[in-house]
Amino acid sequence: MDIVIANESHIKYAAIISETISDSAKVRGTGIAKRTPDYIIKRLVNGNAVIALDEDTFAGFCYIEVWGHQKFVANSGLIVHPDYRNQGLAKKIKKAIFELSLKKFPEAKIFGITTGLAVMKMNYELGYKPVTFSELTDDPDFWKGCQTCKNFDILTRTEQKMCLCTGMLYDPELKGKGQKKKVNRKAFQRLTSIKEQLFLKKKK
Repeated sequence: MDIVIANESHIKYAAIISETISDSAKVRGTGIAKRTPDYIIKRLVNGNAVIALDEDTFAGFCYIEVWGHQKFVANSGLIVHPDYRNQGLAKKIKKAIFELSLKKFPEAKIFGITTGLAVMKMNYELGYKPVTFSELTDDPDFWKGCQTCKNFDILTRTEQKMCLCTGMLYDPELKGKGQKKKVNRKAFQRLTSIKEQLFLKKKK
């Protein structure tokens, strides 16, 4: 299994990446914004994505989005093909895209919003902390990306202050200053528990 920085040679995987993201949203019944093949292609060719391949077979993907004049970057679209799940691949992809973000945008704050409890835990292990949406980018184009999510009505009703997604942030300025210790583990566990209850309630 190889996890590499994506380039133009990977355009042929755009359709299956888009389809895998869409299918995952349907199966989980949670909010995952749709990503068209054209949208994926742009991320594949700009050097801001990683792709996991089993020889020539698509296995997983994640990309970087840049916001607020490089003050913020987001690691988005993390997906693993069903044939390769439950093997720890998502964690490896997440680590690879995180390291690419640090290398290409060393001064940017890295953030993400997700309904996935597994992703929250991976972020926590990398040094992210849960934050309110007000601490994330205010770039309107980022929030437009949520329009295809089934939970967008919640984000709209709360004037972009909260949703079922959890916002998480890694601040490079805190590197070496105990960033991970700043997150209360018990509080984080309570947060993920509350989110899980909300997901189950919404699915009913």
